[in-house]
Amino acid sequence: MRTLFDKFHPGYFGKVGMRHFHVLKNRAHCPIINLDMLWPSLPVGTLESVPEGKAPVIDVTKSGFAKVCGKGRLPKQPVVVKAKMFTKMAERKIKACGGACILV
Repeated sequence: MRTLFDKFHPGYFGKVGMRHFHVLKNRAHCPIINLDMLWPSLPVGTLESVPEGKAPVIDVTKSGFAKVCGKGRLPKQPVVVKAKMFTKMAERKIKACGGACILV
C-alpha cells in the first residue's frame, strides 16, 4: 500500500503541520506612498505657512503610510520627508531636489 501511495499520491506520508509558530500577519503590513502623491497629500495651506528659505516637512506616518517609494517626480523645491522606510530610488530623488529623508 505504501508504494501505491508513493506512486500515485506523492506527499501523502510525511510531516505536514505548522511551519510558522506565532504568526502575526500584521508584521508584514507596510502601506506605501509614492513620490508623486506626496504633494497632493499635503493639507491645504501648508506651503503658504512655510517661511521663506525653509523646506516643508511631510510626515507620512501621520497619514497612515510607512514606506516611501520612488515612482513619480518631485518639484524642484526641497522637502523634508519623515517615514519609517525609504526605497533607494525615493531617497535619491528627494536628495536630488535638495531635500532630506528622516527615519522615524
